Amino acid sequence: MGLGKMPGMNPRLDLLQPYPFEKLRALLAQAGSPPEGLRPINLSLGEPKHASPACVREAMASSLDGLSVYPPTKGDPNLRQAISSWIHRRFGIPAPDPETQVLPALGSREALFAFAQVVLDPTREGLVVCPNPFYQIYEGAALLGGAKAFYVNSDPALNFRCDWAGVPNEVWSRTQLLYVCSPGNPAGDVMPLEDWKRLFDLSDRFGFVIAADECYSEIYLDESKPPLGSLQAAQQLGRLDYRNLVSFSSLSKRSNVPGMRSGFVAGDAKLIGKFLLYRTYHGSALSPVVSAASIAAWNDEVHVEENRRLYRQKFDAVLPILSPVLDVKRPDASFYLWAGTPICDATFTRDLLATQAVTVLAGSFVGRDVNGVNPGKNRIRIALVAPLADCVEAAHRIAAYARSLQA
Repeated sequence: MGLGKMPGMNPRLDLLQPYPFEKLRALLAQAGSPPEGLRPINLSLGEPKHASPACVREAMASSLDGLSVYPPTKGDPNLRQAISSWIHRRFGIPAPDPETQVLPALGSREALFAFAQVVLDPTREGLVVCPNPFYQIYEGAALLGGAKAFYVNSDPALNFRCDWAGVPNEVWSRTQLLYVCSPGNPAGDVMPLEDWKRLFDLSDRFGFVIAADECYSEIYLDESKPPLGSLQAAQQLGRLDYRNLVSFSSLSKRSNVPGMRSGFVAGDAKLIGKFLLYRTYHGSALSPVVSAASIAAWNDEVHVEENRRLYRQKFDAVLPILSPVLDVKRPDASFYLWAGTPICDATFTRDLLATQAVTVLAGSFVGRDVNGVNPGKNRIRIALVAPLADCVEAAHRIAAYARSLQA
């Protein structure tokens, strides 16, 4: 008897490209074994390695009774209040209404993807505008939501910000959703108020929604200059109802708890209401244990300030080693270096592992070709997440490899 036909599958799944780290694994498989005696150092993945704060661990340990109950989709009221109060303290704006303008989420990644499924209308061929390079969740969310992605290249002349002014009106007229990432991944650039004003004006004119990915907002290098937030920009521009704007944030980078999967969305109450309706159907509520730990994290800034100090220490140590041999500079925020390479970024990445046992991410893997240009070409992303000594050792090895290319 035959096995029969395979059940039908969502054809949109075939549109998804391999994730950057799948491409990286395939590339590095060509490198062979690194030299003996060199300890491998991995700076490819943006996974925080600093210790998680004691207040979070203690709150989690003392809340294990919460495992015996189903959590509400809307989230613990105390957590929504803690998030609202944090937004007020951090950005100096009125606290959003914790009942209607704040919704806890299982980290920003889950929320960024799911939100597109709420906003996009699959009955008409819309566009989702994304920065390029970008977090691949944006593209996947667009394609699985029935839209097409339109990529806006980062511009080195604008400190790697996107040239939003260069997007034609015929694109904006078809846009249903715009993803903005500030501070940016991979370059750590921060969008100024004038860019926000331009995007808000375009949103008003053409009716699209803005999803502001701000998961790196608390990893900044100058304590006197915290990055401008999207809700903060809206308030400064008189958009007190946050119309067509939702901000996404996370504890993963801020508090070194990526395994906790805890974040939030905040902004336009109408959009939050629709998002809550959607989430009611797909099991995305935070455990009471995670909620208790998240409240402790959002209410404490001491560990966040220490986190930033550790990253500043790494940038201070690594940049003098790399800047003489690579095109690299200190970012505004995040824990990445977006470094130019003298040869193809994929070749550089592969041979760096083969000769120096250091893993970074090829820049072209997080970008797309637009009009024959991939803005990640001949760049690598270096995540300074390892301990200081490892980051310094890796920088020396990267510099040694770069110098060998000049010989």
